[in-house]
Order: sequence, then structure tokens, then C-alpha cells
Amino acid sequence: MVGIVMFHPRFLVAFILSNYLVCLLATAARNGGFTFELIRQDSLNTSFYNANKYYPNVPQSQISAYKGHHLMKVLIGTPPVHIYGIADTGSDLVWTQCVPCDGCYNQTNPMFDPQKSSTYSDISCQSEQCHLIDTGTCSPQNLCSYTYGYGSGSITQGVMAKEKVTITSTSGKTVSFDLSFGCGHNNTGTFNDQEMGIIGLGGGSDSLVSQLGSTFGSKRFSQCLLPFGTDPNIASKVSFGNGSEVVGSGVVSTPLVTKEDKTPYFVTLEGISVGQTYVPFNFSGKVSKGNMFLDSGTPPTLLPENFYDRLVAEVQKQIPMNPIQVQDDADLGTQLCYRTEINLHDNAPILTVHFEGADVLLTPRHTFIPPKDGVYCFGMQSFGNIDIGIYGNFAQANYLIGFDRETMRVSFKSTDCSKQ
Repeated sequence: MVGIVMFHPRFLVAFILSNYLVCLLATAARNGGFTFELIRQDSLNTSFYNANKYYPNVPQSQISAYKGHHLMKVLIGTPPVHIYGIADTGSDLVWTQCVPCDGCYNQTNPMFDPQKSSTYSDISCQSEQCHLIDTGTCSPQNLCSYTYGYGSGSITQGVMAKEKVTITSTSGKTVSFDLSFGCGHNNTGTFNDQEMGIIGLGGGSDSLVSQLGSTFGSKRFSQCLLPFGTDPNIASKVSFGNGSEVVGSGVVSTPLVTKEDKTPYFVTLEGISVGQTYVPFNFSGKVSKGNMFLDSGTPPTLLPENFYDRLVAEVQKQIPMNPIQVQDDADLGTQLCYRTEINLHDNAPILTVHFEGADVLLTPRHTFIPPKDGVYCFGMQSFGNIDIGIYGNFAQANYLIGFDRETMRVSFKSTDCSKQ
């Protein structure tokens, strides 16, 4: 099967963390929206989004965390079976491993078997959905075949299909909808045994957000991700449709930048302050619009090499300890790490991320991640000699973040996501 290969950077970093698992629970909403809880295995409870004061029944889904990724739990098929896919704002395709799957990576949970579902149907080559995804080609059986690749070389291949997806609400109600998705029969790359596929939440036409826009009132969603190292029994959450807006005191917003590539959520980063010292994105002080994008599927924040070098030098200057250098697992160079018996979170500076029109504060818990006892590593890395960066999920933790494709803005609100 040959298709258009789509690449994105979700798998560029193999940042190994311990037991971070995310699942999704959904609450049916009268107003057409819904919210997913994100359940973690190493995870962090306040009233949910302020918008829910006006939309009290916004559907929710749980997300759990596992090894730096957030896994969204949905029910698929009839009878329904559980699927745990990486919640990924950096890609569009929704896919899961399917039987038969001779060329697949190992997974702990049973693979989805289309022949056991009464609501499964293949998508033909001539269908609108096949042309919509921009990855579809025609198989000898007239099925819509796809090939979808990621920046690390990870690839999923299979057929596009339509299936019933069901989300169980926290009140016991359910909401169901039809979803076009990839039934992956040949999947390789840097996946672990808990990851059954990917839930693409990007801006493209075949993402979960785009497909659900008409069903749940609008193409907007919000997420509140738990930070690494919190109680694994507490869930993160993601909310879709009307009622998922991020509003109220303390909200800051930055414009979404439209580019030819519709998948990433591009924003403009002007610089980052380390304590009171401002480090500009580049020496000239002028930046290109849309020089960063927000990616829940990438753990660390990845920055252009020159900017990263200046930033990390200032961070080192403000930490009264001798660092150690650790080679990262993704061959992106060395990481700034400290080996210490004291809590580095009490001795590291606060960083302020200066997006266009929005200042977002990052505490040391966002910026220094303890991958093992006694070692803390800076949660940002060099992305090489390029002029664009990725704002990863470490930095997004404990912020209610609203992606509003109606107003074309991203909003941030500092939030204890364990109380959402």
C-alpha cells in the first residue's frame, strides 16, 4: 500500500519518563460539547473549566499519562472496546492497531478486530473522506489505503474506515458519534506497549476536533494536563465543543497563526525570561509570526539551537550548582541536568514565556523533570539549526489551555489540573 507520507515531530524525542498514563472519560452535553478526563498512572481535583458554570454538562474525557505521553481513552465499535491513543495536537489522523496486524509493534491490550464490530465499514477510494485526509490511495480492493509517517520514522499503514465511537460520561450517560479513522495493519516505530495508536487533535480536516465540530457545536477544545510525577490515580481532562472555552480571571491569550500547513497550532514566541533576565528569541528582536507550535504529543519544549544555547546559559547562571551533561535518547545533543540530594525545584528560577500578547509563567516543576532519583533535567532541548520550535507537554502542565479555532486564539489559565 502506497500513500502520501505525512511527517510531524511527535516522535522526535524519546524522552523516557516513568509511568505517565492518560485516559479519557466523556460527559454528554445538552449544549453539544463534551469533555474528556485524562487519567494518569503517575499523576494529580477544583470545579472544571470556568465555562462549565454556564455549560455544566460539557462532555469530558479522561487522559492518563505514560512515559511522557498522554493517552486518551475512547470506546470504539459495537460491542464497544477500549482504545488508548496518544492525545496529539501535533497531528491529525486518528488511528489504532487493527487485526490482522502482522507488521505491528507489541501492545498489552487486545487489538481492535473490525470483524467483531457490527458498525465497522471500510471507506472506498471514491468517498469524500478518502480525498479529505490527503493520505488516501486506492487499493486493489477499492479501499482507501493510507500511509502516515512521523518525524522519527514511525509509520502507520492501513485502511481508512468509519466506526461508532462512544464516550462514557461521569454521570453515567453516553454520547456516540461516527468517526473516520485509520485501521492500522502495519505500524512501526517508537511506540510503547500501552499506546494503541494516536488521537490526532490538530487543525487538519481529518482530526478528531475537525470531525466533531458540527456534532458538538464548534471547532474548539480545552485541555488541562497534569504535571509529571503526580498521583497516577488522578486524571487530566480534555473538553470539546461549546462550553470548552477558557474564560475568567487570569486568562491570557495569543493569536493562532494561519499557515499553509493546517495541522499545527502555530503561535508567536518573542522570548523567554529567566527570573528577571529577558532572553529574546533572536538577536534582532524581530520574530517571524508562528515560530512555535503547541504539541501535546512531544514532552520537552524544543527550541532553535541559538536561542536554546543563550537560554540554557542564563538558566545555568541562576542555579548555584554544578551541572552534569547527559546525552539524550533522541540524539538531539546533551541535556542540562543536575545531580542533587535537595529538591532542585526550590533552587531553580521561574521562567516566563513571552508569547505575543500573553505571558505564561513556568515554575521549576515545569522546567526541571526528574527522570530518576537525584537527577533533574531541563525540560527544554535544542532543535537544531532551524527557525521554529515546539512547545511541549511538560510546559503545558497545570495550565488550562483553550484552542479556539472559531476566534483563532489560544488561551492559557494557570490551574491546578488535579482539581479539575
